[in-house]
Amino acid sequence: MSLLSEFKEFAARGNVVDLAVGVIIGAAFGKIVTSLVEQVVMPPIGLILGRVDFSELKLVLAPENPATTEIEEVAIQYGAFINTVIQFLIVAFVVFLMVKAINKLRRQQAAEPQAAPPAPTPTEALLAEIRDELRAGAVRGPEPR
Repeated sequence: MSLLSEFKEFAARGNVVDLAVGVIIGAAFGKIVTSLVEQVVMPPIGLILGRVDFSELKLVLAPENPATTEIEEVAIQYGAFINTVIQFLIVAFVVFLMVKAINKLRRQQAAEPQAAPPAPTPTEALLAEIRDELRAGAVRGPEPR
């Protein structure tokens, strides 16, 4: 089997397509969460904490030298880290809610009464009777003449 045909077989599987769709949707969802955190969640929190813009919070280790452009500012940007942590918590919470909903649906499906098997056809019923009679005769042995 050639490498190209193996790749076609691999790519044509449903799991690969499902995975690709999941990755694409996940990337889009990540952008939505980033926007939610940076543009909706953090501004009110910053306002409550005294007009703080978390994305600008940093601990400057070495300030930028305005006389020369050779030395750039060295800083620990903990505000961006706080934003990232909040984004993670939102994503984790949404994933938790999704898994919880899926598990609830699975439990409901498992609790639903399963449909009874269909009644045997007349032919199947007759064959079952013959089988049972043959078993009963084999256990008792042949009848004397």
